[in-house]
Amino acid sequence: MVDVQEQIVKCHEFIENYYLNTLHSLILKGEHSLIVSFSDLLKFDPDLSEYVMNEPEDALRTMEIAIQQFNFAEKVQMHIRLKDLPPSLNKKVRDIRSEHINKLIVLEGLVRQASDVRPQVVSAKFECPSCGNMITIPQIEQKFREPSRCSCGRRGRFRLVSKELVDAQRLVIEESPESLEGGEQPKRLSVFLREDLVEPKMEKRTTPGAKIRAVGIIKEVPVQTAGGTQLTRFDLVAEANNIEPIEETYTDIIISPEDEQQIKQLAEDPKIYQRLVNSIAPSIYGHEDIKGALVLQLMGGVRKERGDGTTTKGDIHILLVGDPGAAKSSLLMYMSKAAPKARYIAGRSASAAGITATVVKDEFLRGWALEAGAIVLANGGFLLLDEMDKMTDEDTSALHEAMAQQTVTISKANIQATLRARTTILAAANPKLGRFDPYQPIGAQINLPPTLINRFDLIFPVRDMPNKEKDTLIATHVLETQQNAENIRPEIPIDVLKKYVAYVRQRIHPKLTQGAIEEIKEFYV
Repeated sequence: MVDVQEQIVKCHEFIENYYLNTLHSLILKGEHSLIVSFSDLLKFDPDLSEYVMNEPEDALRTMEIAIQQFNFAEKVQMHIRLKDLPPSLNKKVRDIRSEHINKLIVLEGLVRQASDVRPQVVSAKFECPSCGNMITIPQIEQKFREPSRCSCGRRGRFRLVSKELVDAQRLVIEESPESLEGGEQPKRLSVFLREDLVEPKMEKRTTPGAKIRAVGIIKEVPVQTAGGTQLTRFDLVAEANNIEPIEETYTDIIISPEDEQQIKQLAEDPKIYQRLVNSIAPSIYGHEDIKGALVLQLMGGVRKERGDGTTTKGDIHILLVGDPGAAKSSLLMYMSKAAPKARYIAGRSASAAGITATVVKDEFLRGWALEAGAIVLANGGFLLLDEMDKMTDEDTSALHEAMAQQTVTISKANIQATLRARTTILAAANPKLGRFDPYQPIGAQINLPPTLINRFDLIFPVRDMPNKEKDTLIATHVLETQQNAENIRPEIPIDVLKKYVAYVRQRIHPKLTQGAIEEIKEFYV
């Protein structure tokens, strides 16, 4: 058994050495959580870090008691939040087993559902009517517990004097698509947040569609039948200790001064545009115009809010229509790696509800909950839509509002909601007959409703025309990439490109010049 007093002294010493100044500034700001780095714990005392890993609840409580011994002027209730945990604690939802119960783990995934924030009882005080004795019962389980008897021997009902409430919220976390292999369905786990983890500024990080890293303790929850009897099978949930958002959109990418220097150096190159074009899918030969358009799509336009409250979208939607085997899907797959927060969906397997949003029955909170679909989950990022011509008209009609107004409005059951969908769409489709007929006009062969075509800013016909010189170059390029796959590298590496684009999106908002206005007007008219 671990000597508790000894552990409190150890924790006190650790906080004094590493976090005393931080603690003072947190108390001045009126905050209630101290973020402790696990690497500091390891440096200070490996035994203490072992204790935190194996007995997380006791260890965290010990640390909280140690903080209270600093004799601050006011009574401080601080929570310890852990970060930088060792990689051995990273678990996928599918790998959680009964041996992990009451152990610390780190989960990464997407928030699929978020319930409302509601109060929860953590402890209740009861008074005995006979002798006036006060009994405090901590409320740990799902059911509200009352005392069964008093020290004076009385049994029966006791009077509830007071109860202590904290805010609580339930999230459903789903494994992120990149971590899956083959045909697996992503698994889900409920995560409970309470107290300062559900403060409004934290809540912004846990909206459906956000990608988060959750540090938590796995707990078991009894499952009851409709008759009220308890089953031998239990459910697993995680009680969150800390939630960190994983940077995803361009606005979240942090650019250091060294990065900024590198970006400015790149920008001074007179051939920067050509270099950026060469960095898009270097394994695919040709398609210079399309790659140029994809560079501009990555950079995005400027979103404008007018004085009368209407807005102009800043996202450029691109449609590639073309012959099979012309590398449309490969371009889409490359963009799904280069673009932030990208979602790839394909044709027949996508439904209107899966693309926009759907309302599902929430068995925990007894009501309806909103589940975000692909276009909402990719808010601030990219939606890559392959095989668009294979989708039914009902399903493509779901895209109309999202592409023009950049919102998804849902009115189902008792939920009336408008979700943000500031998503850039890159779509690929085949012509009406599967490939282009060279004797018919191109416009007549694009088999999509005019209302949808109108919402794309750029449409590229991708044609595979027989041409001896061009085919020789394509064949040489394809065969050389087959021979030496590792030699094909983008001119600007993907991580540098991401930072370059992030810099542009965060800092640069160009305005139209008078000359440009005249030029565009003449061309349009």
